[in-house]
Formats: sequence, C-alpha cells, structure tokens
Amino acid sequence: MTQTEYDAIVVGSGPNGLAAAITLQQAGLKVLLVEGKKTIGGGLRSAELTLPGFIHDICSAIHPLAIAAPFFKTVSLEKFGFEFIHPAIPLAHPFEDGTAALIKRSLEETAALLGTDEKTYQQLIHLLVAKWDTFIGDTLNPLSFPKHPFDFARFGLNAIQPAMWLSKHFSTKHGKGLWGGLAAHSIQPFHKLTTSAIGLVLMAAAHTNGWPIPKGGSQQLANALAAYFVSIGGKIETQFYVESLGQLPSAKAVLFDVTPRQLLKIAGHTFSSIYKWQLEKYRYGMSVFKVDWALDGPVPFASEGSAMAGTLHLGNTFQEIAWSEGQTWKGKHPEKPFVLLAQPSVLDATRAPAGKHTLWGYCHVPNGSTKDMTEAIERQVERFAPGFRERILAKHVMNSVQMEEHNPNYVGGDINGGVIDLGQLFTRPALRWSPYRTSTKGLYICSSSTPPGGGIHGMCGYNAARRVLKDLFPKN
Repeated sequence: MTQTEYDAIVVGSGPNGLAAAITLQQAGLKVLLVEGKKTIGGGLRSAELTLPGFIHDICSAIHPLAIAAPFFKTVSLEKFGFEFIHPAIPLAHPFEDGTAALIKRSLEETAALLGTDEKTYQQLIHLLVAKWDTFIGDTLNPLSFPKHPFDFARFGLNAIQPAMWLSKHFSTKHGKGLWGGLAAHSIQPFHKLTTSAIGLVLMAAAHTNGWPIPKGGSQQLANALAAYFVSIGGKIETQFYVESLGQLPSAKAVLFDVTPRQLLKIAGHTFSSIYKWQLEKYRYGMSVFKVDWALDGPVPFASEGSAMAGTLHLGNTFQEIAWSEGQTWKGKHPEKPFVLLAQPSVLDATRAPAGKHTLWGYCHVPNGSTKDMTEAIERQVERFAPGFRERILAKHVMNSVQMEEHNPNYVGGDINGGVIDLGQLFTRPALRWSPYRTSTKGLYICSSSTPPGGGIHGMCGYNAARRVLKDLFPKN
C-alpha cells in the first residue's frame, strides 16, 4: 500500500463513529477521528439547556441496547468514570383512569401485572429473554448467519408482523396500550410490516440488561468512549467540519458517520452512477419535536409506579397511539400526540440542583415540521400528571429543523438515520453485498443509515470497521 498519514480516518464522533474508531485502533491501526462540533458525541451530547445546574440530554437519554451490544463488550469504561444507573421500573405506561402498565426488571412480575394478558406477554418474549446474549448479537449483526437460526426464525415470524396484527394477541387495555407504546419506537404507522420488531426487542431488553441511563448525562458515555480511544493511541480533532474529501489527510480508509445526504455532498463525485442513484433515493422518516424542562419538583403522576420509572409512554390506549402515529405519517399534527418521556433526575441526583428535576420528552412530527408542539405535549403530560405545569421553572424546545441544525445527521429531524421499514431494513443505505462499502475503494459509511439502524449500540460503526479490516488490513 501507498504510504499515508493515517491508516484510517473516521468522520463524525457519534456513537457509531466512536465505535468504528475504537475498533480500528484496537486492531493496531493509526486512526484519526474528526468532529465538526466543539464537543464529541453526536446523539450522546448533554448540556445545560434550561437553567444552570440542570443537565439535559439533547438527543438520546435511555440506552436499552448499549450494555447488550457486542461492541460495548469490547471496551471497559468504568475506569474512565462512567456508570450506568438502572431503574427498577424501566417503563411505565399510564392511562387516563389513573392506572398504569409497568415493565419491571422481572419478566414474571411484569407479566403478572397484566392480568389475563400474563400468558401472552410471557409467550411473546420468554425465548428472547432466555437466549438474550445470542439473540441480540444476531439482531445487531443482521448480515451474518444467525448462531441459532431456528430460534431466530421464530422471533422473525413475530418481528416482521405489523404492530397492529400483533396487538390482537392482547385482550386487556393495559396489555394493548403497553404494546402500542413500545411499537411506536418504530416511528412508523402500525399497519406496516416489521413495526413489531423494535417493540419485541425493547421488551426483552428490559428484562435482561434493563433500560439504563448514564450517570451525569449521555455526554458522559461519549466522553468515556473518547477517553478510551485516546488511551489506546487514537487521535481526535474537533471543530473539523468536513465538506470535501480534499480537507482530509491521506488515509487508506475513510469511514463516514453521516447519512447518505451528507455522504453525497462530500464524496458523491467519486461514486458510480448506480450507487449515487441509490443514495439519492434513500428515504428519511418522521421526525421529532423535543422539549426539555427544568422542574421545581418531581412530575406528579397520578398512577402508582410512574413516579419512579426511568421512561414513560404517554398515549393512553393502543387505538389512540396508533391513530397518532398514523396521522403523523400522513403529514398531520395530532392534538393528542404519543409522547415519550424520560425523568433521569429521579434516579440521578447529578442532573439537577437538590430538590429540583429535569424532564426530557418528544413527540413524532412530519419530517421537516416547524410547528410548535409544546402546548400539545404539555397537555399530554398534564393529562396523566395533574399539576405538572405548576412545577415548570424553564423549558427548551427544538423543532425538526432545529434538530437538524444541531446535528446534520438528523435530516428533517429524523433521529433514526432514515426509515427502518422492510425496504430499508437490510439494504440501508443501498443494495450491496456489504452495505458499509461505497462504490469507491477505501470509502465506507458507518452511520445509523446502515444495518442495524438507529439506537445507541455502536454496531453500525463496529460492523463497518470490521469490514474495513477484512478488506484492507486482513493481517490485523
């Protein structure tokens, strides 16, 4: 090979960029990680968005897949001061009548709370829970042959179903509603194929590794990963915004933690016509409107158990959630949107001054929406927590356009790096033998626009880095 300044350069320091850089550095390569912002992290950033002393996660707050992901098993972050906090109640789904469906760490205890849906709940995920380590490895590395193909096929038969179909297994309001909130993480209408997959994975994760939050904020996870990378010889440069290949030092491989839109702008002139055409056809999905609150006290939820839950789904019944997501997909803004909340300060005292709290929330909106959904979101919170508004000290809002301004990977406010439907599940961002390779030798894509998609697991970067090692550094 021609002598280069670096073996590999990774563009973008989100969780996938960090995972790619670390994996390559662990293999003995000389790696440079560049980031356009002042701080590293991508979707792992935190900041005092409202008032001094109130730490808010700008994007991702809860990390159900981080502990389980094969990439995270390759790094030890405790010595860099990182710590996960595990809620005893990973998820609460309150209802308008003052009751709530709860997911606890115990599968059996959770199922028992669902009454006549106890058996249904256990049958859906007991196999996933029992064989979680193997199953999650197969799920997060979908292009390899599964280690237990028959078990994985059984999961696939449920996962490929529309969430609307799978909801018919449940007979109670609590069971159906709980399922609706989980399925809404697919960020698609419930009649679409594969919308059950993420709900099943999140259910199983709650009973295995849990839905942990990073102590001190998600930025602490990014900082620990960066510190580990530097400790093994990696180099990081921030405020290095890449708009063309000519800005980069010489390297044998360049990996881009960006979506197809940015990749085309940076390197599109080097791609084959067919690959360029495929990237231009890549589809982005629904986006988010996000609110962060500084509170004078805890959220006064009416339902038992909700006050101590790390995550809450506010949408009432399955029918209401399905309607909300379907309307949003059609480009509308429902009056009662499905709202996803996280209350990290209930578990982590470092997030707010003594006696005060932070609250993180968002609803789905059409891609590129600039409509202010603050009132609709706060109405939903008040609906299940009367008196909530009286505790608000300050708030910070971000619409879809502002989300993209904060992080260009959130095209139109899409935090998933593109729709994860049947057409873009395995072929994201393009139909190729390896989705991580571009058509130009030495250029790779490692963002959530590649399998397995969005989430804080690092596997898009990890898988892309392993592809680079096989292609260009087979002896490492």
